[in-house]
Amino acid sequence: MESGNELKWRKQALKPIDTTRRSSSSKREEKTGEEEPLSPSPRLFHDSNFNIYGIAIMGCKTRIYPDVFKANLSHTLLRHPRFSSLQVMDERNKGEMKWVRTQVDLEKHVIVPKLDPNIDSPEKFLEDYIYNLSKTSINESQPLWDLHLLNLRTSESEAVGVFRIHHSLGDGTSLMSLLLACTRQMNDPLALPTVFLNTVVDVFMFIATALFLKDTQNPLKGPPGAEFAPRRIVYRTVSLDDIKLVKNAMNTTINDVALGITQAGLSRYINRIYGGNNKDEGAIEMDNLPKKIRLRSTLLINVRPSAGIQALADMMEKDGKAKWGNWIGYVLLLFTVAIRDDQLEYVRDAKATIDRKKRSLEAIFTFSIAELALKLFGVKVNFNLSNYSFVLAASLICPMLKTDVCFSNLVGPLEEIGFYGHPMAFLAPSSYGLLHALLISFQSYIDKMTIVVSVDEGTIPNPHQLCDDIVESLRHIKHAVVTKGLA
Repeated sequence: MESGNELKWRKQALKPIDTTRRSSSSKREEKTGEEEPLSPSPRLFHDSNFNIYGIAIMGCKTRIYPDVFKANLSHTLLRHPRFSSLQVMDERNKGEMKWVRTQVDLEKHVIVPKLDPNIDSPEKFLEDYIYNLSKTSINESQPLWDLHLLNLRTSESEAVGVFRIHHSLGDGTSLMSLLLACTRQMNDPLALPTVFLNTVVDVFMFIATALFLKDTQNPLKGPPGAEFAPRRIVYRTVSLDDIKLVKNAMNTTINDVALGITQAGLSRYINRIYGGNNKDEGAIEMDNLPKKIRLRSTLLINVRPSAGIQALADMMEKDGKAKWGNWIGYVLLLFTVAIRDDQLEYVRDAKATIDRKKRSLEAIFTFSIAELALKLFGVKVNFNLSNYSFVLAASLICPMLKTDVCFSNLVGPLEEIGFYGHPMAFLAPSSYGLLHALLISFQSYIDKMTIVVSVDEGTIPNPHQLCDDIVESLRHIKHAVVTKGLA
């Protein structure tokens, strides 16, 4: 049975497009074949070492109607030039790549698999579906995105959408903002979601990492070629109120708490392995960690102000202008891996790390040197020290090769939203194709926080345990706050 809002959206989506929209659509059709060169950063993501895809798992509270999605995509997402363009080689210009506008066949981009309604374990099916998806690439004869709609009932949702986007189309912040620009508040079908996007903005440590400084050997270090391995993506949802309780009691930020519980969770997980217990048999309380572990995360961040959801919505609906592309800088975060008697120390350490990064120009520096290297030496990477392309390798690839974790935290909508009228239960963004064996992502949505882990199973064979350790760490830290009378 459809709800009133859902039925309203469904009927509205299937109405004939009005004259204004038809006129705008005609203008877009006239632009078919329009060409524009790719900037250096998008070209980089066509190198075999950087063939990265973003994944957004969207849980829906109702059954998904594919016809509604297709009807709305045609006059929202497809109006964005990057999502209706091919990336092709320009043989007349030394093989440089360019954007070429094209007609989009939604039947090739919106995938609706036929599912057995009696699947024994929907969560495992979804996990395996995304795992198998990470083994594949999108055919370059079409724009590099697709949307998989699964009417699969899980413990958290009635259906699931999986949005896959090649990283050459834009950086994570832009892509998530664009995705949200396609949604509306459920209590006001014309209103865009309200969000706050946070960016944490050490040059010496970056250069040292590029030249010689590696993370110490640890169970999270992936082997060479980890970027080509398929990814197992799992997630857990916790209460955002629990995180806010810790934040308010310790006078920190949500970013601080997210990083703090991640440090605590990784410490529990690695300690278990060093103690000889790498199965799901509970934590080992004894401290089995080596005396010194250097474990760092490469945090890819947006170094220019976000275009904003309203600007992106205007770009799609009114042919407005908005900045777009990959404006990515690097920040290296040193994780504290230790067994603490005082659980709150993990959050204090995280706050000290992030506060230091906020006062740093590291992200701007790394973005600038990467752009300069790309413009001077091109995209092709060569690790030969006698070749100038080594500058590119040092500025872009080496820091990621010498760190073991990738970490991100995005703040999402403050109220319930609907994707073309389908009310959403949760958001879980992640990626595959990364140089790291482990990516940990946090995504908030109303009163929930979803923790997403993307792993190379050859390195981390039990990602569910790692997720559970992070969730358990939040419980311990919250308990410490309450016990000490801070809340």
